[in-house]
Amino acid sequence: MKNPYEVLGLKKEATDQEIKLAFKKLAKKYHPDLHPDDKQAEARFKDIAGAYEFLKDKDRRRRFDAGEIDASGAEKYQQHYYRDHAGPQSSGFHASEDGFASNEDLEEFLARAFGGMGGGMGGGMGGMGGGRGRAGMKAPGQDVSYTLRVSFLDAARGGVNTLQLPDGKTLKVTIPEGAEDRQTLRLKGQGMPGYNGGPAGDAYIELHIDPDAHFVRKDDNIHLEVPVTLKEAVLGAKIEVPTLSGHVSLTVPKGSNTGTKLRLKDRGIKNRKTGVRGHLYVTLKVVLPDGDEPELAALLESWTPRHAQNPRKEMLS
Repeated sequence: MKNPYEVLGLKKEATDQEIKLAFKKLAKKYHPDLHPDDKQAEARFKDIAGAYEFLKDKDRRRRFDAGEIDASGAEKYQQHYYRDHAGPQSSGFHASEDGFASNEDLEEFLARAFGGMGGGMGGGMGGMGGGRGRAGMKAPGQDVSYTLRVSFLDAARGGVNTLQLPDGKTLKVTIPEGAEDRQTLRLKGQGMPGYNGGPAGDAYIELHIDPDAHFVRKDDNIHLEVPVTLKEAVLGAKIEVPTLSGHVSLTVPKGSNTGTKLRLKDRGIKNRKTGVRGHLYVTLKVVLPDGDEPELAALLESWTPRHAQNPRKEMLS
């Protein structure tokens, strides 16, 4: 994995806000929806998303800055140096000065820590060559990134979706209530297996929420256009309208018009941070009958409005 700072075009001293702004700018530029069938743009976008998720994790960023892990999150091999000015009886080690009772204790410790490295230490530091010290090291597995398409209602209500992996396996993904488009979920331990018994990496799932045929989300509020008949609009009525949790009764005020907006309190999206639920705003749209209505036509022909009206007056002035 590339250096996350370089991927986002940032310096190591960048603030959290600068990291977020850089990610948003690059994500908009390289998003796959803007570059269909462009593999390079898709790969670039994945690098950008991965770099942002890496630096957003404060603990991982701290450890990366300290040189404890690499850009993939794997532990870096920490090379240990020992004094080489020992006398002929010390075999190159100063066990007592390093906190051990004897050279044997020191060698045993190193053997456990570095996978059998102590077995060749009788000849001093020269026996530590050949890179055998890495044999017993544990390392976490690689993190992986996926995208998951989610319906509008599943994102709004929450639920469990199944993600089909490239190798044919499936992954159960819990969608939190009120999930947002392009939100990334972290599944701990669902990445690549660790090395030599190390912990598995994590899986990062980016949600792509499909639009709904009727509901439109704006922040935590839901907007819905509802058609009403001419009679319902003129005389007022009780009608059934859909919400995220089922149908409810809505009162259409007498004399309503196209564009009249009504509010259903607390019928919107539940905010993930505050727990406060938004509202459902219903906009009425007056529709005429589909078939012929001779009585209605006759009534309108004989009807003289009490208040003369020209609804196109503004646009013609």
